[in-house]
Amino acid sequence: MITIIGSGKVGGAAALFTALRKVTDEILLLDVVQGLPQGEAMDINHMLAEKGIDVNVRGSNDYSEMKGSDIVVVVAGSGRKPGMTRMDLLKINASIVKGVVENIQKYAKDAMIIPVTNPLDPMAYLTYKVSGFQKNRVFGMGGMLDLSRFTQFIHESTGYSRNSIRGLVMGEHGENMLPLPRFSTVSGIPLPSILPKEKIEEIVQGTRQVAAKVIELKGATVHAPGNAISVIVEAVLNDTKQVIPVATYLDGEYGYSDVSIGVPAVIGKNGVEKIIELDLDSNEKEWFKKGVESVKNAISNLEY
Repeated sequence: MITIIGSGKVGGAAALFTALRKVTDEILLLDVVQGLPQGEAMDINHMLAEKGIDVNVRGSNDYSEMKGSDIVVVVAGSGRKPGMTRMDLLKINASIVKGVVENIQKYAKDAMIIPVTNPLDPMAYLTYKVSGFQKNRVFGMGGMLDLSRFTQFIHESTGYSRNSIRGLVMGEHGENMLPLPRFSTVSGIPLPSILPKEKIEEIVQGTRQVAAKVIELKGATVHAPGNAISVIVEAVLNDTKQVIPVATYLDGEYGYSDVSIGVPAVIGKNGVEKIIELDLDSNEKEWFKKGVESVKNAISNLEY
């Protein structure tokens, strides 16, 4: 069973995309708002019925119903409003996430946790510390979402099939994120061999800023984060060993400790099965350092 805590737009999208992947028999939507998760579950089930997909989605306001969950996705909290950065949400969402994680600890102590609430990296750190779970069982969604945006920009700039693009993004899920053109390819051809340096820099900057643009235009990001969650869930439940950038706790990797931040990792039935350490150049190291410092500054303000 998969439990998704938070039944707003992203939580609903995560449930929908996960159901469409047919990787579990049951998805539980949990929310403190009476009626919201139940109504969302009904709506999704009606669509799944037409598709002939036998995944049961149900809604509840009772945390105890997540007993037996294999994965708990934490989407609960306030979303970004136009003009806000992810870090603006730090104190608003920290107390919400702390309470949610304490309930996971109480009712689903054997589950893996996928934090999604912004600011993502500090919330992944908070989740790890409050839960007391092994570090491989707590990994945040942000990098997978950034990667989908980076891939779209590469597609737009080259005109080549999205299916042939393999990109990579790491670092903070925020303004200091690190898209990696050197480690990105189109059918095995390195991106720097296809696009000029100026265009690549434009893509990198666009990837860092595009979420704010979507929020400005439609009020929230929904489909891409919902799908990104389902990709990670599928990697765990199907034990695919897929390399996915996730926000996980570092203990010496890349030269940093006591921080959760996006790094490429092998994701399988045991969660984060291996962190892949890339040989970053000086510019990439500098951007990664900026992200680490930003996240460390944020977590220094957390109370848990």
